[in-house]
Amino acid sequence: MGTPGLPPDRVEPERVFRRNPLPTPMSLEDLSNDVEAEYADLGEELAVPLDAETRNELAMLRAAMGTDADELVRRAVHALFRTTVDSADLDFHLRSGYDVTYDEYLSGMTYDEMTGGTAGPARDDNDRRYNF
Repeated sequence: MGTPGLPPDRVEPERVFRRNPLPTPMSLEDLSNDVEAEYADLGEELAVPLDAETRNELAMLRAAMGTDADELVRRAVHALFRTTVDSADLDFHLRSGYDVTYDEYLSGMTYDEMTGGTAGPARDDNDRRYNF
Protein backbone atom coordinates (compact mmCIF):
# COMPACT_ATOMS: atom_id res chain seq x y z
CA MET A 1 0.00 0.00 0.00
CA GLY A 2 1.54 3.27 -1.11
CA THR A 3 1.31 6.82 0.06
CA PRO A 4 -0.60 9.36 -2.08
CA GLY A 5 1.84 11.31 -4.25
CA LEU A 6 4.61 8.64 -3.89
CA PRO A 7 5.26 5.58 -6.04
CA PRO A 8 3.51 2.46 -4.66
CA ASP A 9 6.74 0.89 -3.35
CA ARG A 10 7.72 3.97 -1.30
CA VAL A 11 6.50 5.02 2.12
CA GLU A 12 6.73 8.33 3.90
CA PRO A 13 10.25 8.91 5.27
CA GLU A 14 9.05 9.75 8.77
CA ARG A 15 7.45 6.31 8.97
CA VAL A 16 10.73 4.61 8.04
CA PHE A 17 13.07 6.75 10.17
CA ARG A 18 10.95 7.14 13.23
CA ARG A 19 13.14 8.06 16.18
CA ASN A 20 13.06 5.93 19.25
CA PRO A 21 13.21 8.06 22.36
CA LEU A 22 16.32 7.42 24.44
CA PRO A 23 15.60 5.66 27.69
CA THR A 24 15.49 7.99 30.65
CA PRO A 25 18.63 7.47 32.74
CA MET A 26 18.02 6.03 36.12
CA SER A 27 18.87 8.01 39.22
CA LEU A 28 21.05 7.72 42.29
CA GLU A 29 18.02 6.45 44.18
CA ASP A 30 17.44 3.78 41.51
CA LEU A 31 21.07 2.67 41.83
CA SER A 32 20.82 2.46 45.62
CA ASN A 33 17.64 0.39 45.33
CA ASP A 34 19.21 -1.91 42.73
CA VAL A 35 22.36 -2.43 44.83
CA GLU A 36 20.23 -3.30 47.87
CA ALA A 37 18.13 -5.72 45.80
CA GLU A 38 21.22 -7.40 44.32
CA TYR A 39 22.78 -7.66 47.79
CA ALA A 40 19.66 -9.39 49.10
CA ASP A 41 19.52 -11.72 46.09
CA LEU A 42 23.14 -12.83 46.52
CA GLY A 43 22.70 -14.13 50.02
CA GLU A 44 25.64 -15.46 52.04
CA GLU A 45 27.03 -18.02 49.58
CA LEU A 46 27.40 -18.29 45.83
CA ALA A 47 27.76 -21.51 43.85
CA VAL A 48 29.73 -20.82 40.67
CA PRO A 49 30.34 -23.39 37.94
CA LEU A 50 33.98 -23.46 36.82
CA ASP A 51 35.20 -23.83 33.26
CA ALA A 52 38.49 -25.65 32.67
CA GLU A 53 40.60 -22.48 32.48
CA THR A 54 39.16 -20.98 35.67
CA ARG A 55 39.53 -24.29 37.48
CA ASN A 56 43.18 -24.57 36.40
CA GLU A 57 43.96 -20.98 37.47
CA LEU A 58 42.20 -21.44 40.80
CA ALA A 59 44.12 -24.69 41.40
CA MET A 60 47.41 -22.89 40.65
CA LEU A 61 46.54 -20.07 43.06
CA ARG A 62 45.52 -22.54 45.79
CA ALA A 63 48.77 -24.49 45.41
CA ALA A 64 50.95 -21.37 45.29
CA MET A 65 49.26 -19.40 48.06
CA GLY A 66 48.06 -22.21 50.29
CA THR A 67 44.66 -20.54 50.58
CA ASP A 68 41.24 -22.13 50.26
CA ALA A 69 39.16 -21.51 47.13
CA ASP A 70 36.53 -19.44 48.93
CA GLU A 71 39.12 -16.92 50.12
CA LEU A 72 40.69 -16.71 46.66
CA VAL A 73 37.29 -16.01 45.09
CA ARG A 74 36.64 -13.27 47.66
CA ARG A 75 40.04 -11.75 46.86
CA ALA A 76 39.32 -11.99 43.13
CA VAL A 77 36.06 -10.06 43.54
CA HIS A 78 37.86 -7.38 45.55
CA ALA A 79 40.62 -7.17 42.91
CA LEU A 80 38.13 -6.92 40.04
CA PHE A 81 36.14 -4.26 41.89
CA ARG A 82 39.28 -2.23 42.64
CA THR A 83 40.42 -2.49 39.01
CA THR A 84 37.06 -1.32 37.65
CA VAL A 85 37.06 1.63 40.08
CA ASP A 86 40.69 2.59 39.33
CA SER A 87 40.26 2.36 35.55
CA ALA A 88 36.95 4.30 35.63
CA ASP A 89 35.12 1.35 34.06
CA LEU A 90 32.69 1.33 36.98
CA ASP A 91 31.98 5.05 36.53
CA PHE A 92 31.45 4.49 32.80
CA HIS A 93 28.85 1.79 33.41
CA LEU A 94 27.19 3.70 36.24
CA ARG A 95 27.04 6.89 34.18
CA SER A 96 25.60 4.94 31.23
CA GLY A 97 22.92 3.18 33.23
CA TYR A 98 22.19 5.48 36.16
CA ASP A 99 23.71 8.86 35.21
CA VAL A 100 25.82 8.88 38.40
CA THR A 101 29.40 8.02 39.35
CA TYR A 102 30.71 5.82 42.13
CA ASP A 103 31.76 8.92 44.10
CA GLU A 104 28.20 10.23 43.85
CA TYR A 105 26.88 6.87 45.03
CA LEU A 106 29.24 6.89 48.02
CA SER A 107 28.32 10.46 48.98
CA GLY A 108 24.60 9.88 48.48
CA MET A 109 24.19 12.93 46.25
CA THR A 110 24.96 13.93 42.68
CA TYR A 111 27.56 16.54 41.77
CA ASP A 112 24.73 18.91 40.84
CA GLU A 113 23.24 18.47 44.30
CA MET A 114 26.67 18.98 45.90
CA THR A 115 27.22 22.24 44.06
CA GLY A 116 23.72 23.61 44.48
CA GLY A 117 22.37 22.68 41.07
CA THR A 118 23.44 23.43 37.56
CA ALA A 119 22.38 27.07 37.75
CA GLY A 120 24.55 27.67 40.77
CA PRO A 121 23.61 29.31 44.03
CA ALA A 122 21.46 32.39 44.03
CA ARG A 123 23.52 35.52 44.36
CA ASP A 124 22.94 39.12 45.12
CA ASP A 125 23.87 41.62 42.39
CA ASN A 126 26.17 43.34 44.89
CA ASP A 127 27.93 40.09 45.77
CA ARG A 128 31.31 40.29 44.01
CA ARG A 129 33.36 37.99 46.22
CA TYR A 130 34.12 35.50 43.46
CA ASN A 131 34.43 37.85 40.48
CA PHE A 132 37.98 38.22 39.24
